[in-house]
Amino acid sequence: MVDTPKNAHLTVDGATYELPILSPTVGPDVIDIRKLYAQAGVFTYDPGFTSTAACDSHITFIDGNKGELLHRGYPIDQLAGKSHFLEVCFLLLYGNLPSAAELEEFETTVTRHTMIHEQMMYFFRGFRRDAHPMAVMTGVVGAMSAFYHDSTDISDERQREIASFRLIAKMPTIAAMAYKYTVGQPFVYPRNDLDYASNFLRMCFAVPAECYQVNPILSRAMDRIFTLHADHEQNASTSTVRLASSSGANPFACIAAGIACLWGPAHGGANQACLEMLREIGSVDRIPEFIARAKDKTDPFRLMGFGHRVYKNTDPRATVLKQSADEVLELLGFDDNPLLKIAKELEKIALIDPYFIDKKLFPNVDFYSGIILEAMGFPTSMFTPIFAVSRTVGWISQWKEMITDPQMKIGRPRQLYLGENTRDYVNIEDR
Repeated sequence: MVDTPKNAHLTVDGATYELPILSPTVGPDVIDIRKLYAQAGVFTYDPGFTSTAACDSHITFIDGNKGELLHRGYPIDQLAGKSHFLEVCFLLLYGNLPSAAELEEFETTVTRHTMIHEQMMYFFRGFRRDAHPMAVMTGVVGAMSAFYHDSTDISDERQREIASFRLIAKMPTIAAMAYKYTVGQPFVYPRNDLDYASNFLRMCFAVPAECYQVNPILSRAMDRIFTLHADHEQNASTSTVRLASSSGANPFACIAAGIACLWGPAHGGANQACLEMLREIGSVDRIPEFIARAKDKTDPFRLMGFGHRVYKNTDPRATVLKQSADEVLELLGFDDNPLLKIAKELEKIALIDPYFIDKKLFPNVDFYSGIILEAMGFPTSMFTPIFAVSRTVGWISQWKEMITDPQMKIGRPRQLYLGENTRDYVNIEDR
């Protein structure tokens, strides 16, 4: 049976134009407007591109109404519950789950490229000690093109592959060094006998004066945080990476652009905002006051970490991460941490309060990741850098997909111009 082509019809000034309708594997149909300007002389208007498909992709699918997140077709809860981060990295990069031999080779390659060029140490020391770790990461990752210029030719498939491995392998090292630099501690070099998450924790918290053993519960929680943030379709930072890539910029510059975008509080800073909200609440006995404020439509206060602008039901990532949050808090305790006590009480209320249930304001992934990172001892300034470590593989996967797309064009959004019309220059003595 041959599918009957579907078309939309748009009438402009009495003339009707036929626009093809493209059908995805899953999700809503898409009206193809590529020839609209040439045919009808009009643009579409979509601030924020919330109703515009800027590309086609095979990597990630989100259904916000169902609370569904798929990576290459695999549900995120299955990946986070049964897999681990580097296996998910392979899946995102290559489209399929690896065989045992493929996974071993992939993990070995990543593990053996975690060190950074020794001269980059001097680059770190050029920053002020009180610099935000995201500022350091943006600068250092952008500068990788100066240290690894043998993998900046995007037309060379082998160089693209080398750049991909370098970014995935070295990003935890760079993030950990950014943290160590801000707290005034010596850098800790990676070790090849540790897994990806354990290596990161050791580089952040070990000191030369004593032996550091990574707790497997904490390592598993960190691995899940990495896995659950690996990719999230065409979000702001991913779109930034794609737009930068469309100009032919080298991969290190493109990923640095993604990090810069992620730094924004409306994007990557959600778990940090959640912890800052807990600090504002201050104590468990003040929770009812803030719950009442959250329910008051005239009050600007909003509970951070509850609900999600994409997921209209539950955040599929939150269910898995709640398990890790419970494990971490059981291990480390939270009686001595007032923020974590507030978080647990808020969670309990949100899961039984009819207002939260009716509004579907369930704890999201940012709520639980914030709790875990706080319990581990990370300052809030490190929350977004950890997000960047997680999301690097997603950015790279999207970048590689775009580079090899025969339809690739330089990004060039149009505008609705509302400024002045043509006017003549007036000499300064006549103004």
